[in-house]
Amino acid sequence: MRVLVAGGGGFIGSHLTDYLLTRGDEVVVIDDFSTGRRLNLAHLTADGRVTVVEHDVTDRLPDLGSFDAVANLASPASPDDFARIPLAILEVGSTGTRRLLDLASRSDARFLQASTSEVYGDPEVHPQSEDYVGHVDPIGPRSCYDEAKRFGEALVMAHHRIYDTDVGIARIFNTYGERMAPADGRVVNTFVSQALRGEPLSVHGDGSQTRSFCHVSDQVAGLTALLDHTATGPVNIGNPFEFTVLALAELVIEMTGSTSRIESVTLPVERTGDPAQRCPDISRARTLLGWEPTVTLREGLAGMIDHFRSVESIA
Repeated sequence: MRVLVAGGGGFIGSHLTDYLLTRGDEVVVIDDFSTGRRLNLAHLTADGRVTVVEHDVTDRLPDLGSFDAVANLASPASPDDFARIPLAILEVGSTGTRRLLDLASRSDARFLQASTSEVYGDPEVHPQSEDYVGHVDPIGPRSCYDEAKRFGEALVMAHHRIYDTDVGIARIFNTYGERMAPADGRVVNTFVSQALRGEPLSVHGDGSQTRSFCHVSDQVAGLTALLDHTATGPVNIGNPFEFTVLALAELVIEMTGSTSRIESVTLPVERTGDPAQRCPDISRARTLLGWEPTVTLREGLAGMIDHFRSVESIA
């Protein structure tokens, strides 16, 4: 296939690009590199099957030709971004998504929307299935991302209903692994960076809040399974094994061999609304896609820690 990966310079987008190339697809990456990193694509410089276009998808798209599939991963996604560039996040979730949908429709292409577990907000149902409509604060510090993704889903479905665009919606849960930016505010890379520097691991409160961590290799396999399917979704793509943040911190210290201690810190104002629990019900992914994650947290962290030690600047 010829696939457009919007946000292909990002953490998950670059791994998706690798996966598609490995199976023989041609890939065009479009990214403005505001949060994506050229480092994530540097190993592909000599690969003639990939083209990198530096462009903001909220602006009119250049003539990129036609595609068999369009994967929309174009959105800043770290908590630090929510306070730094909220208007840009809202614009890429609305205008950017519409431009990519229109391109997919013109090409008669399959469109994959990378949505998020954040559409469930601070959930009152546990674990979260795709039928749960969420518990979201539309005006809080996280609302720029939560509402951009919720609007994105609405836009995708409206396009599907009006133009019969072939769409699939994936709701991504906490993903970690190689190529995460060390200092973007997400919990796994923050803990790994702090441990490798010998700094205290900053746990918000008592660390009893839970997350379900999916390694990026599993995440990409799930996304690609939905891209290749006819299902509209939404479909949860995540790991159903739940860990407390405190347990994650302890595991990172053990696996890095760090002398770091764990330090309880107050939740910053800009992190107000962080969910207390997050865990996907992946019954739909298992049934529809035949997909479920296979990489344990310990296995995934081992590769990520090695990558951070050898590649990333964490000084």
